[in-house]
Amino acid sequence: MSCDFLARAVPGVQKLSPYVPGKPVDELARELNLDPAGIVKLASNENPLGPSPKALQAIRAELAELTRYPDGNGFELKSRLAARCGVQLNQVTLGNGSNDILDLVARAWLAPGLNAVFSQYAFAVYPIATQAVGAQGKVVPARDHGHDLEAMLAAIDADTRVVFIANPNNPTGTWFGPDALERFLARVPQDVLVVLDEAYIEYAEGDELPDGLDYLARYPNLLVSRTFSKAYGLASLRVGYALSSPQVADVLNRVRQPFNVNSLALSAACAALEDADYLAASRQCNDAGMAQLEAGLAALGLSWIASKGNFIAVDFARDAAPINQALLQAGVIVRPVAGYGMPTFLRVSIGTQAENARFLDVLGQVLARG
Repeated sequence: MSCDFLARAVPGVQKLSPYVPGKPVDELARELNLDPAGIVKLASNENPLGPSPKALQAIRAELAELTRYPDGNGFELKSRLAARCGVQLNQVTLGNGSNDILDLVARAWLAPGLNAVFSQYAFAVYPIATQAVGAQGKVVPARDHGHDLEAMLAAIDADTRVVFIANPNNPTGTWFGPDALERFLARVPQDVLVVLDEAYIEYAEGDELPDGLDYLARYPNLLVSRTFSKAYGLASLRVGYALSSPQVADVLNRVRQPFNVNSLALSAACAALEDADYLAASRQCNDAGMAQLEAGLAALGLSWIASKGNFIAVDFARDAAPINQALLQAGVIVRPVAGYGMPTFLRVSIGTQAENARFLDVLGQVLARG
């Protein structure tokens, strides 16, 4: 007789639903017998430009050392990040993607009887990481699909150990400004860790968004989480990092797995960090693509949530599942967000000009058929 291993798992894990990523191109090609070369994927907020040439060169140079373990301390990358971000080396923690940072936070500070506060429509990893360690997730209703920071403050209680906030937020693209962040941080209890998830911060320019680094010195309970997966184009290599007080970084490093970032990822991230031209091109592509999609969606009579990320959430004012299925049949992959409580929306990543045009053309055909 077989064992029910789910029933043997810890209670938090028993109630979890696995994270569902964007559908891979090869999977759709197999399911519908489509040519992979003709499929457009705008589902996972990936950089459509391909990786930085400098990152590719760094990867090639590292290939001969694959028999060696990576630098478990990530000294070179941490040194470059510290210099770039104006912090000390002992304030940087590296992660296997920024998701790893979120998981480290949950493992270090959350447990049964404790809770984390986050917003409705927030990134799915916040509740997953919280629930996996048996803690309670306190979900605060959103305001206009974005963070209601005042309500999140009110939700903090004696058992709160972590508050997760994202700016911009995924999947909505919503954001808050410097004044709102300042008011929030000034009123959060000093023994509650604030995780400011800035996965898309590189797409903002000027003073569009507050820079979490500007607040680190004054708020030792602040952790800023960032990634190389988006604007730096290294999603498959999984490189993220946290910037925090030395005390917070010390705790994270006590639970961080050894060698959690591989050698190719470390080398590529170092190179990508120095490729200013690539980052500028990524921003330019994103700005142009966002304008292209907004104009096309307006022409189709659709509405959307204004976004500061590299994606846009489109509202069809009806169940979006049939529209998503029709797009898949035509070889266009976008992201349904019904699992986030947004069944009338589809999230569309910004692609190249040609990819955006293909999406808009196919979407127009789908809507015309009713």
